[in-house]
Amino acid sequence: MALDWSSRGLAAGLACYRNQEFFEAHEHWEAVWNGLTDPEKSFVQGLIQLTVAMHHFQHANAAGAQSLLRRALVRFDRCPESFGGVDVARLRNEVRAWVNGLETGASCMPAYPVIRIAPDES
Repeated sequence: MALDWSSRGLAAGLACYRNQEFFEAHEHWEAVWNGLTDPEKSFVQGLIQLTVAMHHFQHANAAGAQSLLRRALVRFDRCPESFGGVDVARLRNEVRAWVNGLETGASCMPAYPVIRIAPDES
């Protein structure tokens, strides 16, 4: 099953994520997640975990963010480099950079991980 990033909950969640409205992105994607089956369901759950992690970080909960980012990575590591129209390889690298920054207590974190959609799927 292909993920359609141009309509409904996936598109709305992506727009919220890109606007750093992480709680709202999570809400949109959770509604989509309920109707999916694996492997798409597991992948979208990883995206949900990523968004909740970023929400935790925005609210000064670094430990919660780190825990959820680790869980998201487990799901992303099960995926090929590109999955559901998303550049998973780059996303994994950016999430790992965040985990490393949180582990070391970096004073300056990288930019939020970017969810890159293939041009024909956005």
